Amino acid sequence: MVQIFEETLDQGFFAPQRFEGEIADCEVAGSIPSDMDGVFIRVGGEFYYPPKFPNDAPLHSDGYISKFRFKDGRVSYQGKFVRTPRYQSNLAAGRNQFGLYRNPFTDDDAVKGVNGTVSNTAPMVHAGRLFTLKEDALPIEIDPVTLDTIGFHDFDGGWKSETFTAHPKWDPLTGDMYAFGYEATGLASDDVFFYRVDKHGNVAHEIRIKVPYVSVIHDFALTQEHVIIPFACYYTDMEQLRAGKIHWQWDRTLPSMIGIMRRDGDGSDLRWFRGPERCFMHVFNAQSVGNTVTLLAPFYNGNFFPFFPNIDGSPWDPSRAQGFVRKYTFDLGSRDDSWTEETLFDTPIVDLGKIDHRFMTLPQRIAFTTFADQTKPFDRERAGDTGRAPVNSYARFDLAEGKMTSFFAGDTHSLQEVSFVPRRGSSEEGDGYLIGTASDLAEMRTELVIVDAQGLEEIGRVYLPFRSSTQVHGYWWDAEELGLAEKEAQA
Repeated sequence: MVQIFEETLDQGFFAPQRFEGEIADCEVAGSIPSDMDGVFIRVGGEFYYPPKFPNDAPLHSDGYISKFRFKDGRVSYQGKFVRTPRYQSNLAAGRNQFGLYRNPFTDDDAVKGVNGTVSNTAPMVHAGRLFTLKEDALPIEIDPVTLDTIGFHDFDGGWKSETFTAHPKWDPLTGDMYAFGYEATGLASDDVFFYRVDKHGNVAHEIRIKVPYVSVIHDFALTQEHVIIPFACYYTDMEQLRAGKIHWQWDRTLPSMIGIMRRDGDGSDLRWFRGPERCFMHVFNAQSVGNTVTLLAPFYNGNFFPFFPNIDGSPWDPSRAQGFVRKYTFDLGSRDDSWTEETLFDTPIVDLGKIDHRFMTLPQRIAFTTFADQTKPFDRERAGDTGRAPVNSYARFDLAEGKMTSFFAGDTHSLQEVSFVPRRGSSEEGDGYLIGTASDLAEMRTELVIVDAQGLEEIGRVYLPFRSSTQVHGYWWDAEELGLAEKEAQA
């Protein structure tokens, strides 16, 4: 999705729309499962005004939140821009005043000191509240009924980091949330603050650590005992930022690193493991058994983002931007600071993977993601030339059997991230639905696809009469988790 968006920013399906909309009752083909009562919320971005510099990253586009509300076999839709300080400042000026991605030295003087986050990466629900996230700032609270922006949230002053990850994790046994902020004390700082936030939204534990070098720490993994912190090769410092460069450059001479520490400690046991060049962006899940920690993750071979340049000046290599389902094993009882890596499936995948979230930190056997199935047809005459094979399929991986099954979305479709919805009343892992949006490149509209998560048969589709803003991440929450019945009655 990111590569297509970059290449076709001003044309076709992914051109900016500057559009907010609402549909009370969406068109549906097939059926909507009667037990789906909740919301599928997506966060992504588009430039409301053109970027100030042509080489700016698409990750710097203005945040946009959209919601599909499922209830009584019907679906409604809403979409709005997140009213960040950046968005409001640009709207007042009538142009984009902010420069390169996460580099305030390239901003206009008029917005010096204005928080430049776009809050465009992921939604989060915790303690009955909805937020949008971007890892360069605090969460921004959103009204879950109207999608109006409320403002920054620091957990009643308990959150001391200046930043908050785009990928918090939850312990399904306690309901506690675990999250962190990197560059926690300011731009290019090597501080990482790690927190446990209880199920009521109160900060309950803090750990402060430092990293060997300042890199993207986009995601992390959690076990019942440990925190796993992966990063690799993306690099920044104040010198390159003051020189007017984009925040991240890829330096393949740096080691890939994965830190492991106890989640209930003080950080003194933090241990760094080192390995070969990898791009660590997202994870599936992890477990601790005695001194052995295992991590399941869809890591890439090298620099995934073409808009973050290689520091040695070499051209971006798309052959290195391939991800696979991989298992990493760490022996905490050994003095060896390396890991073992197993590639569990041959198929290259998109690294936006999901599990049945009720099994986070626990043993699991099922994982889901999207991939480009090049054995399937693609109607380029109707859909246009995307420049690469479209991401057209969902994959279900049975880790115990080593079996992969797939669902094909259509010959003019490009899929975005998949999400898992548990079937009400079932505790069986992977029993539920897969949902996600598909871009119909021929009809120029967005469709929400609903698929049985076990057999991968299509159940239904929700059609929007327009192309909705593309997402980075999306998740499902049951109505009870947001208290929607009461909040909607009060609206």
